[in-house]
Amino acid sequence: MFQHSLVIDGRRTPCFDSGGGRPGEAVVFVHGNPGLGADWLPFMQQAAPFARCLAPDMPGFGAADKPADFDYTVAGYARHLDALLAERQVERAHLVLHDFGGPWGLAWAAQHPGRVASLTLVNVGVMREYRWHYMARIWRTPLVGEFFLATTTRFGFHLALKHGNPRGLPREFVDRMYDHFDRGTHRAILRLYRATSDLGGAAEALRAALAPADFPCLVIWGKRDPYVSSRYAEEQREYFPRAEVVYLEDSGHWPFADNPQGFAAALLPFLERVTTPPAAAT
Repeated sequence: MFQHSLVIDGRRTPCFDSGGGRPGEAVVFVHGNPGLGADWLPFMQQAAPFARCLAPDMPGFGAADKPADFDYTVAGYARHLDALLAERQVERAHLVLHDFGGPWGLAWAAQHPGRVASLTLVNVGVMREYRWHYMARIWRTPLVGEFFLATTTRFGFHLALKHGNPRGLPREFVDRMYDHFDRGTHRAILRLYRATSDLGGAAEALRAALAPADFPCLVIWGKRDPYVSSRYAEEQREYFPRAEVVYLEDSGHWPFADNPQGFAAALLPFLERVTTPPAAAT
């Protein structure tokens, strides 16, 4: 597993790349807020024998650059993802999306449906009539959001993430997120959430762009998620006719962290199936 320090449009973007796989094709893991590419390493290592895997730190998060002049919008992140895939010479992507990685990746997919090989949606998707969760409402409120982020201690960060995660999150996983939770990430969060006014309003546009393509799709959902209700999991069948839905009953918003065995049991057979060349499947 290699970590490359890519420069995309002048911005440093660390990216894990397993190499191998079919030319021009890769499984692309896209983290959300406040994640980073390293969150996906255990699953990349397990998938690497049958597929090339990528996992970048997106701008504003992890060890990526966090410049003031980046376009911290869904459209801006979709453009960055497109440039990253071009740099890595990925023509067809098996997208694995979590949290805000969902809107970023789905926006890219809507613009390039012919380049999407499959979708895996983790506690995220096309969410009609979505309403912001309580943390997002804090971040979207001027001055209140700045104060809240600036005064969040490591202890408070751990305490906040206990909510809605009955299995608990590994300490090293939470510490890694907090280690990168600096002023640049605070700015990215505030700008992103304040620039994203209506996730639900994008649902019909995404349906028009994505449903006709009929991608292979896997939906994995931790049912105890306090931020994004599990009712959205079944709704993904409206947008992705072949969607397979797997619930992890006692997992929260980060099922890949609080139940890695259950998550792997759902994800890896799906990825192996959709990345297997047709001739090899007979």
